[in-house]
Order: sequence, then C-alpha cells, then structure tokens
Amino acid sequence: MRNPRRHRRVHVIATATAAALVTLAVPGCTAASDEARAPAAPAAPTPGTSAPTGDGTEPIPEAAPTPSPTRTYPLSAAPRTIPAVREHVPARGPGWKPAPGSRVVVPQEDKAALSDEGRLLAGELKIGYAESTAPRPGDVELSLGDAKSGPPESYTLAVKDGRVRVTGPDEAGVFYGTRTLKQAVRASGSAPEGTVRDAPAKPQRGLNLDIARKHFTPDWIEGQLREMADLKLNQLGLHFSDDQAFRIQSDSHPEIVSTPHLTKAEVRGITALAARLHITVVPEIDSPGHLGAVLRAHPDLQLRDVQGRAVKGAVDISDPAAAKLVDELLREYLPLFPGGAWHLGADEYQALVYRDPQTSFPQLATAARQRYGAGARVQDLATGWLNDRAAVVRPSGKALKAWNDGFFSGGVATAAKDIQAEYWTGKEIGARPPLDYLRAGRTVVNLNDEYLYYVLGEPNQFTYPTGRRIYEQWTPLVLRGTTAVPATYGKQILGGRLAVWCDLAGAQTQAQVAAGIRVPLAALSQKVWDSRTPTLSWPEFKALADRL
Repeated sequence: MRNPRRHRRVHVIATATAAALVTLAVPGCTAASDEARAPAAPAAPTPGTSAPTGDGTEPIPEAAPTPSPTRTYPLSAAPRTIPAVREHVPARGPGWKPAPGSRVVVPQEDKAALSDEGRLLAGELKIGYAESTAPRPGDVELSLGDAKSGPPESYTLAVKDGRVRVTGPDEAGVFYGTRTLKQAVRASGSAPEGTVRDAPAKPQRGLNLDIARKHFTPDWIEGQLREMADLKLNQLGLHFSDDQAFRIQSDSHPEIVSTPHLTKAEVRGITALAARLHITVVPEIDSPGHLGAVLRAHPDLQLRDVQGRAVKGAVDISDPAAAKLVDELLREYLPLFPGGAWHLGADEYQALVYRDPQTSFPQLATAARQRYGAGARVQDLATGWLNDRAAVVRPSGKALKAWNDGFFSGGVATAAKDIQAEYWTGKEIGARPPLDYLRAGRTVVNLNDEYLYYVLGEPNQFTYPTGRRIYEQWTPLVLRGTTAVPATYGKQILGGRLAVWCDLAGAQTQAQVAAGIRVPLAALSQKVWDSRTPTLSWPEFKALADRL
C-alpha cells in the first residue's frame, strides 16, 4: 500500500521546484507583469512556518518562497550621434527617454546663462521647462560647472536613475551636451545609461558661404545655422563682397550695394540666432582683390598696368583713397558682427600674377620703395596693405584671418604674426606648401580645395566634394592635396571649414546647395570633433546621417 503522507510530501516539493524554475526562466519580467499573468492564489505562509496538510497528519515544513527576480539590463552602448562622442562609460539601466511629466530644469544660479539652451531642448523634445526648482525623476538638468572643470566646449552627460544631468565649464559645452541628448533620442528613442565625457579636437569647425556671387535668403542661412549647431559646428564664414556683387546694406557707401542683398536688420537676426547656437559669424570683405562690385561705383580706384589696362577686381593700393574707402567699410561693419573673428581676404591680387610686377605697375613699385626702402617690391606693398587693414580691425579684439596666398616669403615686409592663415591652395600666386607657414610658427585653418571646396557648376576642374572622401581620407592635417603634414604640427592647425563658392551661381538652387553639402558637412563635423579614425564604417555613418 502506498504511503499517503510520503506521496503528499513528494508532490509539494516537486510543485515548489517547478514553480521556482519557471520564475527564474523569465528574468525580464517585472513584479507587476508577473501579477498580471498569474491567477489569484492563497496567501503564502510567513517564511519559516509550516503549512497545514489538510489530512490530519502533522504539518510539513515549508521552504521560504522564491522572490521574483529584479529586472536586469545589458551593459549600455555609446549613443549614436554625429559627431560621435569621444568617451562613454557604460552602465546597466533603462536609460532615459521623454515621458509625460519630464522637464528640462535649469537651477537658479544658471538661469541667465542656460535658459536659451534649456528652452530650446525642451521644445525639441516636446517636454516641459522649469527654472529654480529641484530636478525630479524623469527630468533633464542643465548646469554650469567650474570654469576649470574641463577644456572649452567640453561637457559631461550622465544618465542614471531615470534622470539626465548635463554639465560643462561653459555655455557652449552644455549646449553640445544637449545636442548629444537630442540626437541620441532621435536615433534610437532614448539616451543610454552611463556617462558621456566629450570635447572637440579643434576649436574652429564650420562652413564658409559665398553670398557675394549668389544671394542666399536669411531663412536659408538660419536653417544652415540650426543644422550646423546640431553637428557641433561653431563658425559660419560670410564672404559678402566680390567682383560680382556686394551683398549687405551699407550706410557709408550705399552706391556699392547690389540687389538683392541682406539688410542690416536681417544680418542682426542671423548673428543673434548664431550667438544663441554658439556659432561665430566671420565676415569677409576681401581686398585688395575681388573688389569688382566696389570698383563699378568707384572706377577711379581701379588698378591699371603700365599700358593703361584695367586689372580685374583690383584696387590701386598705392592710392590712399582706396585704403580710405575700404577702412570706412571695415569700421562700418565691425559693430554689425559681434562675433570674435574677422576675415581680411588678401587672396589673388592680380598685379602679382604678372611676370614682372615692378615693370608692369611702376606706381606700385615706387610706393613700395618709398615705404620699405630700395629693395622693396610690389609684394611688400601688398603685405603692407594687409597689415594696415589688420590694424583697423585689431582694436575690436577679433581674431584676424587671411587667405594663405596673401602671405609672401622673401620680402622686406612680413604679415603680422597674429593673422591666421586660412589655407586653401598651394597653386595660386604667393602660395607655398603648408609646412612653410607651420615652420614659421603661424596658426592655420584648413579649407583644402581638394576636399572641402563646393564650387557651384564645378568650373576649373573642381568636383563637388563627397562625404565619403572627407570621412575616409581627410583629416585636419591634410592641408594641401592629399598629403598630411607631420602630426607634431597638429596644435597649430585650428580646425577646418567646408567652403561653398558660387562661381556659376545659377548652377544650383538654394535647396540643391543645402542637399549637396548635407553629408559632406556631417563628415567634416566628425573629423574636426575627433581626428582619430572613426569607429563606424562609411555605410554605417551614412545611414546614421540619413536617419538624423
């Protein structure tokens, strides 16, 4: 005869064991989901007591119930962003995503500095915004750290316990942290658990736009600023004077202004938006060449050779009236552009293309000798012109820039040491290999025409740059052609810009230009933020750029 007491004991143990195995086999279930699935059951006995058998036999000792397991998470991966973050410390957790009740919170002490950043992010993520209040679960907190807590434009983004905290030593750094959060949410729906520590490799990162040859509307320019900001780019060069047109309203010389053009009110709107997005607008009045639009109204300032032939776009730099007019324009526009840099141009002065400038332009040769002595040449007078224009701008405190072919070697006069060389070519007049500038101790910005020149209509053997070539082949060290300079000069190379030149203005519409530069600009942003070899393959990067 079977022992009923033994049979009952075996059944209870087997049932408890099976239940425990089922529970452990579902590690992703939360307590709430277990309750939702399980039928109602009698209350469990207190651990350590015995359950009655119900058949009159003595109680059987009962094992403590197996608790439902807590939810576990895999170790997080870095957020997918452009440019990619430089460091991510992974962690286990659910990450963060916008939810009802989520807010962007800015503390009282940082309201003046970070309210713009906070309101922008809140609008983009479609969540609330609050100031001077303690963050709560689900919130994003923005705050400034000590100015010495990291390099300029750096930030830390920490995702933990259902909250996000973005800190940085300056407003730009905090802003870039919000760009990372925005992109992470856009790419995958949430920001991963863990900590991002990020900073740019180069301080100058951006786009150069020729608005002289082709008019671009304020709305289009502002759209580009917003796209640049998401890519953590911080410079927009505006080349607004050239042979074809002069494109910004002037009060001192209205006679030189072309139609259509930007009004000063429109320029103020552009610079105000740029400032909120931590982008510096760098204006350029190119001289002493590329002044055709000015010369149409002032033909008396036109440079002519010994035979009386006009030299395209060039003013006579021996004529004090030419310097006076250009300086009046510089002084007029300095307050209009509150950013911290100014471009003086200085490229392609056509007098120096002549085989013998001294013989072809005796008035320039005479002026050079009068200023710099018997051994001076026309190139020295051109260098003096550059230094004189720099002297007009320098009191504003703005960083000074000029194209690399406006710097000459072997002359009596030398360009001021504080003028940054914007290196675009090694082929034009006066241009030298990049090492000549670097060995002389000059700082350089990369606008390599082999990779970074987007020339409308593709004249003169220019072809539209591709994001793939920039992403796979170019770095800031590749200043000329396809060859990199030694890495020891890396700190002297301040960054790079993609340049849109409108030589054949009708070749593309504004919309086509925007579409054409979108991926190259994204690729540039990656390489100036982090000059190391990217971790994503080109197809992966392109897919991410399309998704973002």
